[in-house]
Amino acid sequence: MSSLLLFNKPYGVLSQFTPEGKWRALNAFITVKGVYVAGRLDADSEGLLLLTDDGKLQARIADPRHKLVKTYWAQVEGIPDEAALDRLRAGIELSDFTARPAEVRRIDEPSGLWQRDPPIRFRAAIPTAWLEIRISEGKNRQVRRMTAAIGYPTLRLIRAAIGSATLDGLPLGQWRRIDGGYKDLQGLLE
Repeated sequence: MSSLLLFNKPYGVLSQFTPEGKWRALNAFITVKGVYVAGRLDADSEGLLLLTDDGKLQARIADPRHKLVKTYWAQVEGIPDEAALDRLRAGIELSDFTARPAEVRRIDEPSGLWQRDPPIRFRAAIPTAWLEIRISEGKNRQVRRMTAAIGYPTLRLIRAAIGSATLDGLPLGQWRRIDGGYKDLQGLLE
């Protein structure tokens, strides 16, 4: 029977089991053997990371051809107007590819959000805003590059969901296991 681990990855943790330089690794949090990351999350990003012992499921989660929707909460520098957000909704050209249209909306700071360690830089003269961004791609640093391209750099980035798998009820640095066959687990992600 296959397993899927949902992990709420803290800032400063790599999406691998071996630490490098100043970054911690998954082995500091997850002692389960034989599971592998299904879709990476940068060390300076937080939130939902999926791991599985099922290679077929891992490929389905990570492969952009399956267009699995990922939901991010991005705290950006400045207050973007609807015209700026419309650029993301239309698909935005980046240096090496054009990002597909994203679903984007301004949101209040997510309730129950943990404090980041270390905290983001604070500048009294520059306000921040929270965006919810839903994309079906997942290229390297894509959300950060998208918000920077419209003039609102990301200060904090949290992946809140992958398909229907969410962070709900999962404390920072903790994980939970979901067991089932491939079809059961695949259904969880759609």
